[in-house]
Amino acid sequence: MKLLITIRGNSCSGKTTLAKELQRRFGRGTMRLSQDVIRREILHVKDEPNPKSIPLLKRMLEYGHENAEIVILEGIMKADWYRELFSYTRELYGDQILSWYYDLPFEETLSRRDTKANRDELTDAKMHLWWTEHDYAPEWNEVLLTAEDQVMDVADRIEEMVRTIRNG
Repeated sequence: MKLLITIRGNSCSGKTTLAKELQRRFGRGTMRLSQDVIRREILHVKDEPNPKSIPLLKRMLEYGHENAEIVILEGIMKADWYRELFSYTRELYGDQILSWYYDLPFEETLSRRDTKANRDELTDAKMHLWWTEHDYAPEWNEVLLTAEDQVMDVADRIEEMVRTIRNG
């Protein structure tokens, strides 16, 4: 069974931390796609309307669908800009998509930013510029995560959901 797990939220909300933990738990056969890495490091493009990263993300999702048991896609992926990608994932995975959205207050993302090694690069002004409140993707029926949700607890819940799906 092929499964897509999506994790979205504003900058510094905890998406990558959760995605890495899930990949560690699920082990081999798990592909993790980070929108930031693909957009900033591989393509070196801005995140803006009609994102140039969508065609590559689609191809990587296709590869993952063909070659990985579980694909984890994480990133900010503003709903208005990435709707085409969200719809495409439905074509590939149908109902086999589990989605989470970090719905955190701006102040919480600033607090989480302060724990990162690159915190000096992520100024309050930049964080505010990138901020989108309640940026839900209805195509994915996302489970909302709050500031009270701890990474390991969320990973436990996701792992249990995946186990339930696999056992039918």
